[in-house]
Amino acid sequence: MVEESKEDRGPQVVERPESGVTGRKIIYDKDGKPCRACNTLLDFRMATGGSVASGSTQSKPKDSFEKKETVPSKDCPPDVEELGRSSWTLLHSIAATYPEKPTGDQQSNLKQFISLFGKLYPCWFCGEDFQSYVEKKEPQVMTQEAFGRWLCDAHNEVNIKLGKPTFDCNLWKQRWKDGWDDGRCD
Repeated sequence: MVEESKEDRGPQVVERPESGVTGRKIIYDKDGKPCRACNTLLDFRMATGGSVASGSTQSKPKDSFEKKETVPSKDCPPDVEELGRSSWTLLHSIAATYPEKPTGDQQSNLKQFISLFGKLYPCWFCGEDFQSYVEKKEPQVMTQEAFGRWLCDAHNEVNIKLGKPTFDCNLWKQRWKDGWDDGRCD
């Protein structure tokens, strides 16, 4: 069931859903519109009137959304799930190629990148959450191993918030750098 909140905008009352059909909280931009990069495609469509894919301007009732409608065309802007997967892939790949013994400049550059990453992240809600994590737990950039584990811990904290399983950080190099010991990545 979708919870609704009413926002008074002068003589008319606009209903804004607080949660989407997936059960996730709907994230709104500073201007009050649903954030495309911060919500799943299904929730974004529901919050914006339920427009269907393929450019149609028709609306569908909230209870008629189907899974096939939540897979955007490859040339559509990413939703929060695709953006998250792609971002974590980029970050873990950076950790996997970060030098084992980085120079002072490399360490400084990585810290700056992590700081800017949170500030520029397309989902402002996720970006602010990442910035809070960085303030609470400073990025460990002294070695490849330290950074890989710090990043794995950051990813696990997000997974916990989303109700997803955590990853065994002892295996981060197999997953993101060397490939699994069973040879499936060879």
